[in-house]
Formats: sequence, structure tokens, C-alpha cells
Amino acid sequence: MSVPLPPVAVLAGPTAVGKTGAALALARRLGAEIVNADSLQVYRELNIGTAKPTAAERALAPHHLIDVAAPDEPYDAARYGREARAALAALHARGVPPLVVGGTGLYIRALLHGLFDQADIPPEVRRRLRQELARLGPAALHERLASLDPAGAARLHPHDAYRILRALETLEAGGLPLSALHRAHRFPPPPYRILKLGLTLPREELYECIHRRVEAMLEQGWLAEVEGLLRRHPPDLKPLRALGYRHLIAHLTGRWSWEEALELLRRDTRRYAKRQLTWFRADPEIHWFNPEESEEMGALMETFFRNHF
Repeated sequence: MSVPLPPVAVLAGPTAVGKTGAALALARRLGAEIVNADSLQVYRELNIGTAKPTAAERALAPHHLIDVAAPDEPYDAARYGREARAALAALHARGVPPLVVGGTGLYIRALLHGLFDQADIPPEVRRRLRQELARLGPAALHERLASLDPAGAARLHPHDAYRILRALETLEAGGLPLSALHRAHRFPPPPYRILKLGLTLPREELYECIHRRVEAMLEQGWLAEVEGLLRRHPPDLKPLRALGYRHLIAHLTGRWSWEEALELLRRDTRRYAKRQLTWFRADPEIHWFNPEESEEMGALMETFFRNHF
């Protein structure tokens, strides 16, 4: 007789759609604990700009994999996958339903399916590409990537230096585009029984939520948070190149006016939400809900977890 796979529920969706509120309601209803799947909320010191759950919100339901890395500490999807699987194992051992919550599709994939092995990057290739990045800037390298791997470049922001470098390194080291490696990789079956929920809103409503979120973050002191980070860390750290942080840094360093920084921040956040939705909508296993449909989501999760906890 086969042993049933341990159950894991996932709540995904674009930025500002309302994942935190929905997750708290579901966790309290089911006695679940939340496992973060946001690639920036893993970092300490980045609080306002990551929309990290507040101390009061975390008191309502235990959270895992928040504040587990310093801003200058290497953290990637592979490390996340290992630590998140350990967190799930601990929850299952205690008989607690796990709810994975976040908008970083790659982290959710790493947790549920693992990641494929990339070619080893020769040090000289890595060093040369970093020198070219410093000399030419990320937009120029993004154009190069677009000529070599249009599908891969289309998924990356022209200022996402970290992922642009990763894609070019993989191309030069292995001769195949990163997007082709993703398509060719055959992920093993996940070691879990999985329920996937997705949150969505009509486009204009989501964009309004994004704009309100940006205003709320600024009112909460986001600019001061970034100023404090710059006093302690160099601006080229991976998390400080992320959406929002790089925009405010560009203003603080005189590259953009406040009006330019705010307009580009809003625009790029809308584009990021669109990319998130594109990623998640490619997954046919996701059940989609409006954030207000908490009763329907809760009933589905209760049925899913029944007889296990």
C-alpha cells in the first residue's frame, strides 16, 4: 500500500493583488502556517518596499522564510528550494497544513519541482561579462541577449542585470539559451500532493491597486528605508537592484527626478505584474479566484486538507 504524498497548498498571484490578506484569512481558518515564496522578503532590512507582512500580521499566523538572509548574502532559487522543502517537512512532521504564498514563480517551481543543472561557468567568462556590464550597462547586454535568445530576453527587464548576466553566462558556457534549457528540462514529479490557488483582478483594477500600494509604501517611509540601506550597503547589491529599490536609488543619486522615478516605478511595477500573470497563467493546475472570494478558497482548501491533518 503506497503512502499518500504530503499535501501542500500554494497561493500565487501578481504584486499588489491582495495575497497577504487572503493568506492570513486562509491560514487562520485552517490552522495553517505560511511559507513565504517572495524572493525579496527573504532579506532582512528590506521591509516597506517588499510589502513584507508586518509584525502584527505575522502574529496572526506563523510565517517561514522571511528575514532569513542579510542584504549582502547570496540567496537564489536553489537555496530557497532547499530551505522551503525543509520548512514543509517540519510543518508536516508537526501536523500543520502548509500554505506557500508568493509571487516569485521561479521560487515556487524550485520548491515543488526542483531546478535543472546549468553548465559550470568558466571564471574568465563570468569576469569578462561583469566587466562589460560595468562598462556598457545592463540595457546593452539585454540587447545582446535579445539577439541571441529572444524568448529569454522577453521575460527579463532591461535593468535586471543579475538575470541578464546569468542568461549570457549560460549561453557562452553551454552554447544553449537558458530558455531552451528550461524547455528541455523534464522536471520530476513533485514529492507533494498540491493544490494551487491564484489571485487575479481585472487589469485596470489591478493597476489601481499597484498605484495605491506605491503611494502607501512611500507614506510609510520607503524612501527613508532606502536611504538607510545605502548608508550600510553599496547600491549594486542584488536586492537593491530589484523593482522599486533601484528606482528610489536612481532618484537619491541624482539620475532621475522624483517625478521620473515615481512614473517609472509605477510603469515597471505594472509590467512586472503582467509578467507574473503570464508565468502563472501558463500553469493549468491553478484555480483562479478574485481576492474577495475567501469563502470559496477556504472551502476548497478544507476539502483538500481533509483527512490528513
